[in-house]
Amino acid sequence: MSMREPNTALLLIDFINNLDFPEGELLRPLGEEAAKQAKKLKKRAKERNYPVIYVNDNYGQWKKSFQDVVKFCTEESSKGKKMSEKVLPEEDDYFILKPQFSGFFETQLAFLLEQLKVQNIILTGVAGDKCIHFTANDAYMRGYRIFVPKDCTASNYKESNARALTLMGDILGADTSSSAHMELH
Repeated sequence: MSMREPNTALLLIDFINNLDFPEGELLRPLGEEAAKQAKKLKKRAKERNYPVIYVNDNYGQWKKSFQDVVKFCTEESSKGKKMSEKVLPEEDDYFILKPQFSGFFETQLAFLLEQLKVQNIILTGVAGDKCIHFTANDAYMRGYRIFVPKDCTASNYKESNARALTLMGDILGADTSSSAHMELH
């Protein structure tokens, strides 16, 4: 996987997460490992001046800002504290709060990507079989070149994540190589 064009963005989807849902305990260890790999990829992307965009659920915090969501998900009582803290946003990162699975649905993501002149998107995050897959579908419909590094996504079950990656590769043409095989230029 080679990223030679400067018009690439890295999206971190729902890594900032309190994991407070019925199968959150299943996702936690897999999500933490994916976040660890995404953190390394984020460092490489920032070295190349790729925009980094957090696309995140608001977890019912409708009157809160993204910074408030980060605080909520990193409180001691948050089941997702460890995963969230692995990929904390930096001051120059962008953020989009989303109401549903897809990062494009009822958000300003398409407008932001257009303003940044992005043509290639790297999707990372949780859950691979839901939010990543829905976002990839919408990105495909908008003509983006899609990369979904398999070690930077996680779902409640490894099998579900693998199935989603296969579908994204086969149907959407997404490159699902590992992040270690991504050449960022």
